[in-house]
Amino acid sequence: MAKRPTTIPAYKRKRSSKSGIGRFLFKLILWFFLITIGLVVIYRFVPPPITATMVGDLVAGRGIDKDWMSLDEMDRDMVSAAIGAEDSKFCAHQGFDWDAIQDAAKRNASGGRIRGGSTISQQTAKNVFLWQGGGYFRKGMEAYFTFLIEKIWGKRRIMEVYLNVAETGIGTYGANAGSMRYFGHDASAMTATEAARIAAVLPLPKKRGAIAPKGFTRRYGNSIAARIGVVGRDGLDACVYQGTVAPPQKAPPKVTKPTVIPGDEYETATPPPPEETVDTTAINEVAADPLAPAEPSADQPGVLLGPPPEQSPVEQTQDEPGPAPGNEVG
Repeated sequence: MAKRPTTIPAYKRKRSSKSGIGRFLFKLILWFFLITIGLVVIYRFVPPPITATMVGDLVAGRGIDKDWMSLDEMDRDMVSAAIGAEDSKFCAHQGFDWDAIQDAAKRNASGGRIRGGSTISQQTAKNVFLWQGGGYFRKGMEAYFTFLIEKIWGKRRIMEVYLNVAETGIGTYGANAGSMRYFGHDASAMTATEAARIAAVLPLPKKRGAIAPKGFTRRYGNSIAARIGVVGRDGLDACVYQGTVAPPQKAPPKVTKPTVIPGDEYETATPPPPEETVDTTAINEVAADPLAPAEPSADQPGVLLGPPPEQSPVEQTQDEPGPAPGNEVG
């Protein structure tokens, strides 16, 4: 007698199909965590070799210029300038500045210029592991990687990576490469003025120039130059140098003429006249209020980051809107 074929009931087939999908999703999530956490652990000790923004420059045929420098070698003024310009609460938060996020949300809801509330930690997570742009998915991934680097890297490593991967010009990445491009020397010998110039271009590195900045970039740079001393005085960079021998905090340096690099793609500069002098009154005023921008005027130029001549090709307008607090808008 022939054996009757065995048929699997429909409800069992559905259950088997669901369990197969469940196993696939479990493996997918497991691999996601293994890969992402593994990358964060590796980059705790190894410089990230390339970022999505660098890939974009390579695809566009621009090439990239980067030169890694450890915080042990980098001038402390660059760290102070980054904190003063981008994230004054860097040592106080755990990756997210909720007050800044709420303020940005209110501004955006009121129809003002759209801006984010990103911290240096968030910018680093985005620059190293993700891509430029907005969207809820990218923001969610940014929050995830921010949490990981805060727990695995710590503040010092976050700052070190940030100052080596942040875009400081078209095709230029990191403070050291930016210093070589704009000033002709590495970031170990930066003055406070030069560090402020680099920090001033971070929000819009493809549109602003660090050589003889004009308009808003010049005024913003003046403010950053004054904040450098405030950061050191108030210990806002303490978490970066905790447990290490920090480079000595220097006195505010004399303002020097910017160095024009021949063949630079998009920055131009007119050297200031030899008799130009600097009134440091603006430094004292901004030191009293670290967040107040230093507004140069005819009788009180402040810390001049460049001459006040005609419009530069880099500055499209003299009344550029305020800077985004992060290296992104949105």
